[in-house]
Amino acid sequence: MPKFDYVALDNRGKETKGSIEAASQNEAIGRVKEMQLFPTKIVEAEKVQPKAAAKAKGKPAAKAGKKGGAMNIEIKIPGLTGGVKPKVLTTFTRQLATLVDAGLPLLRGLRVLEKQERNATLKRILGELALAIEGGSTFSEALAQHPKVFNKLFINMVKAGELGGVLEVVLKRLAEFSEKAQKIKGKVKAALFYPVAVLIVAVGIMILLLTFVVPRFRDVFNGMGFALPTFTLIVLNISDIVKNNILATLGAVAVAVIIFLIIINKTKTGRHIWDKVKLKLPPVGGVITKVSISRFTRTLGTLVSSGVPILQALTIVRETAGNVIISNAVTKVHESVKEGETITAPLESSGVFPPMVVSMVDVGEQTGALPEMLLKIAENYDEEVDNAVSAMTSLLEPIMIVFLALIVGSIVIAMFLPLIKMIQNMSGGGDGGGGE
Repeated sequence: MPKFDYVALDNRGKETKGSIEAASQNEAIGRVKEMQLFPTKIVEAEKVQPKAAAKAKGKPAAKAGKKGGAMNIEIKIPGLTGGVKPKVLTTFTRQLATLVDAGLPLLRGLRVLEKQERNATLKRILGELALAIEGGSTFSEALAQHPKVFNKLFINMVKAGELGGVLEVVLKRLAEFSEKAQKIKGKVKAALFYPVAVLIVAVGIMILLLTFVVPRFRDVFNGMGFALPTFTLIVLNISDIVKNNILATLGAVAVAVIIFLIIINKTKTGRHIWDKVKLKLPPVGGVITKVSISRFTRTLGTLVSSGVPILQALTIVRETAGNVIISNAVTKVHESVKEGETITAPLESSGVFPPMVVSMVDVGEQTGALPEMLLKIAENYDEEVDNAVSAMTSLLEPIMIVFLALIVGSIVIAMFLPLIKMIQNMSGGGDGGGGE
């Protein structure tokens, strides 16, 4: 019979550890509860011991595994295993909100969703959530055990919903929040797809011309008895560098990109400068600014309207802002509110939020309807994002076409300049012969 290690609390809240034999994990939970204990963790001992033994023994353990039968090798590839996509998580939240709103107990709702879930990772997590709730944990405490899937926004809103007895309302708000966030993200991605695709095509065409087409012209130019134009020489030299050092060139580009990513992601100064550039860079900066303001107001409004304390809500918003400039502005707001002052002053001094947003927040504070006002701002900025994305797409299309034409046209012109010069020389020579 399997053996289970358990951690439980007694009536006085004192932690107790021990082992128990049971046919299944559910039976082990029941046995522990019969001992007047509240289980917080129950793990099958046999699943843990072989891993520890293998680590301690090293290679001998691997040999023993071969003799005993087939080895269980678990391969985890980052980005391909262990993840739950936002869209899948949003669907789960919406379904759970519907079940709870229909009067189904939370535990039963989790079990129902676990049975029908196709995502292997989320299916496993749902089973662990249900097990934790059976063991006496609250839903928010169970969610907190999976921080890579459920962020602080999700956990704190659920906690506020549990305390206020409105879990189904909070789950609906979370689902709506996630759906709108995914919608905005999808629109921005769709708008950026065209320029990125054109840029990739332009780079591909440029490499093709420089490595295969331009070198053929060099053979033609070698037979000419005059000096080549400067622009042509520059293009030919670039072609030689790219053709003869294609791997080194690609490696240098890759290293430059990696260094750039390290600077903007790992250094505080680099991240600050890059985030500031993103907010100011035309025409993308306007869209990013509107998306950031929409996210800030919607997140803060959703948290406060769900019952999360304002200081805690501001801390969550700061951590989920996605932009250092916005995060710094929220930090100032947090400090202001902590000292008993208003939200309006630090928002205005940040220079990020437009006067209209600051004025609406001010009205919301004065009338006591801040959550509603924040959500109205978010709705307005969702429309602003739609308009900004459309305008950006309309502007980027001709810009990228001109960019592609300049790249290809410059190379073509550089190759035809010597031919034009040769024709001019021949025409000049012919005219001179006729005069004699």
